[in-house]
Amino acid sequence: MANQGGSLKRTIAVSLTNYLDAGAIVAGASGLTLWQKYLGLSEVHLGWLNFISANCLGAALGAIIGGFLADKYGRKFIYTYNLIVYMAGVLLIMCSMNFPMLLAGFLVTGISVGIGVPASWTYISESSENDKRGRNICISQMSWGVGPMIILLLGMFFAPGGYLFGWVESLAHAVGGADLAGDALNVFSSRVVFFSLFVVAFIAWNMQRKLEESNEWKATREAAKEKGEDTGLMHAFSVLFSNKTAVKTVCYLVAIYLTWNLVASVMGFFQPHIYETAGGVDNEQANWMNCIQWAIIVVTTLGLSALIDRVSHKLVYVLGLLVAISAWVIIVGIGVNGPAGLWAFSILWGIEGGLSVQIFYALWGSELFPARFRAGAQGLMFFIVRSLSAVWGLVFTYIYGEQGEGFTIAAYCMIALLVISLIVGVIGCPNTRGKSLEQIARERYGDS
Repeated sequence: MANQGGSLKRTIAVSLTNYLDAGAIVAGASGLTLWQKYLGLSEVHLGWLNFISANCLGAALGAIIGGFLADKYGRKFIYTYNLIVYMAGVLLIMCSMNFPMLLAGFLVTGISVGIGVPASWTYISESSENDKRGRNICISQMSWGVGPMIILLLGMFFAPGGYLFGWVESLAHAVGGADLAGDALNVFSSRVVFFSLFVVAFIAWNMQRKLEESNEWKATREAAKEKGEDTGLMHAFSVLFSNKTAVKTVCYLVAIYLTWNLVASVMGFFQPHIYETAGGVDNEQANWMNCIQWAIIVVTTLGLSALIDRVSHKLVYVLGLLVAISAWVIIVGIGVNGPAGLWAFSILWGIEGGLSVQIFYALWGSELFPARFRAGAQGLMFFIVRSLSAVWGLVFTYIYGEQGEGFTIAAYCMIALLVISLIVGVIGCPNTRGKSLEQIARERYGDS
């Protein structure tokens, strides 16, 4: 069917899901040391927070649910209800007084993030013009960079010693009493940062619930009803796994995304903590480096959005991973415990983030499956990737050590994973640029 025009406005509304996804991860990461001191958490506790968060298992559980719900009930169904769950999770984190509360808040928020991601990328592709699908995915990815950048800035301004900590201190005393002091007072800055996500989620919910349903989903659903086809969730799941092309596509996309995401998920959650422990910088310096890195990601992604529908996808894919591998090779060579190594890594990892594998995973994941199980396939893949990333996050804390003594070994693991993503991606890179979703589906699955 024909692509819908005027897709930019819808892309921006849906892209707020990515802002909230990355924002939740970085809000937790930027305040990790504060929560650690306030609740007396160990590195293992931090590993569990990462394990069940929007970075890993929470998002994985949400994705497997949200993907098939989006195929069964429509993309709009997700946008009508999902962010209510997100706001509940963020509210729980804001009010946390102990580790179980904090853990539960991270889990609920993560589940909501996972529910929204498959519907987000699917909806963007289905509502995009053929020659702007890559651009719109890049814009969506750019919000994944804007979120952390803003959250890190807020984290630094509100942090103890920050420009706005006096305001946080006044608010904390008004809420917690005049006797509030020490770590209990300092962690209030993280509570305020999470409140900012609550506000954005409320705005996004009001925008997204007004979106029109995807025309392609409606057409697919009507055709299925006319033919009397089963539209149940289990049937869609069985259809996905009974199709050899679909299974091969799932394996390919999981391979390139998993090997990249095992690295990116660790850096998304632990990077400021790594800079503080292995790198030896203070919390403010770590957050500034991370913030500048996210600004580089945003600028790079914006530049790619103007080119991606006109240049070779394989070329950009290779370039991004070569930069990523170079970042890790350099920091191993220079050393992590010095400003030169940290800054070199931050800049190169920022460029990589703007050309990241996630852009191509989102693009190809929404292009290479037919509409009837497009979101479900993405939910399944996201579940696999984030679940294994959760396990890797726990393993990483043991490799890394309490004060970063295992950083070099961890770095070599990261390089190996990125090399695998590069090789597999080059071998299986699809040729979809400029084609309609219908044309891609016919080429891969036949006229049926």
